[in-house]
Amino acid sequence: MLRRVKFLTVIGLVLVFIVHSGCATDGKKQNELSIFAAISLTDALAEIGSAFTSENGVKVYYNFAASTTLQRQIEKGAPADVFISASPRQVVALEANGLLEAESRRNLLTNRLVLVSDDESEISVETPTNLTAPEISRIAIGHPSIVPAGAYAKEALTHFGLWETIHPKLIFGADVRATLAYVTSGNVDIAIVYKTDTVLSDDIRELCQVPPEAYTPIIYPAAVIKNSPQKQLARKFITYLQSAEKGEIFEKHGFTVLAQK
Repeated sequence: MLRRVKFLTVIGLVLVFIVHSGCATDGKKQNELSIFAAISLTDALAEIGSAFTSENGVKVYYNFAASTTLQRQIEKGAPADVFISASPRQVVALEANGLLEAESRRNLLTNRLVLVSDDESEISVETPTNLTAPEISRIAIGHPSIVPAGAYAKEALTHFGLWETIHPKLIFGADVRATLAYVTSGNVDIAIVYKTDTVLSDDIRELCQVPPEAYTPIIYPAAVIKNSPQKQLARKFITYLQSAEKGEIFEKHGFTVLAQK
């Protein structure tokens, strides 16, 4: 009998521990958010995430990558609460597959395409049509099928009738930051990247802006993932991004904040 009592007591303590551990884990999850975001947002969101944590006691975890890569991860069941893409295309695809919370989508920001070179380069480019010049042998863009910046760049080059002509010169980056790194490492002469990427390094020289009529407007939408266990907190985070104060942070990093309706 004594052994049986001791056995039941041990079992009871184990069950109490499991229950309390489960509660602690749930409590921790209630104070965490997982944000899947386009890599071009890295610096701005890191700053904003720190402020959100300080003001709300919520730990924000980021997964930065090319938007299509993030889309595929979410489609495969990766645990995310919020998705912020550098293009509406990925958000529309997730929405069509029923993976987004209804009416949670908000368009946050816009960006622009620019041509850049290393700061010490003597190459002069005043318009994308100059990319056919023989002294320009290598041009980096994001891979169009994965990287929104690359898709926009292909669209612009096609607009100017340059895609087939300069295709042999193209080097494709896995994301927009990798594309920029080709320039800073001296592996290409020119890269087509976002305007916001030009603020990352003093070693980058902006040559010219790509005329906005040459490509679809660059819109950054945010949405709540349908399977998120933190839908209310996720919506709060998106609303937080839309505040005037956070808009100033985005603008400091080169983005244009969209007016909220």
